[in-house]
Amino acid sequence: MNWLKDARRIVVVGVGNPLRKDDSVGVRVARRLNKTLHSEKVNILECETVPENYLGSIEKIRPSHVLVIDAAEAGLEPGRLILTELSEVHGLAISSHNIPLSVFGEYLKRTIGARVALLAIQPEKVEFGEGLSERLREAMDEVASILLKVLA
Repeated sequence: MNWLKDARRIVVVGVGNPLRKDDSVGVRVARRLNKTLHSEKVNILECETVPENYLGSIEKIRPSHVLVIDAAEAGLEPGRLILTELSEVHGLAISSHNIPLSVFGEYLKRTIGARVALLAIQPEKVEFGEGLSERLREAMDEVASILLKVLA
């Protein structure tokens, strides 16, 4: 993950609605990392659908990098990943939030100078219900495994 090169302090933000199946993948990745990743330079937040409620906490941490993990409709195969600077997000239908993630990212960039990226995962099913589809469960495992190696 070249984006993390020269990262001093990292915040991982898991976003999604746990009541809309695959939309919960970002929160589930964050939850997995919270259980298994122990690093003083990495903070992991399970923000669900209100990442803006965590702006104060993120500002106190003063990270150099913020990685937002969320489901996003990009017209790809379910489980496929896209990593992009949050300011560059165009044409992705990101799960519902009170404020757009681009505004969230821009705020952090301006207030603390953090680099903010989105790791978007293409969902398969976002109807009401709990649990991930098989493809998204596999993607969650893959993403968590990669991030454990990169962030440790």
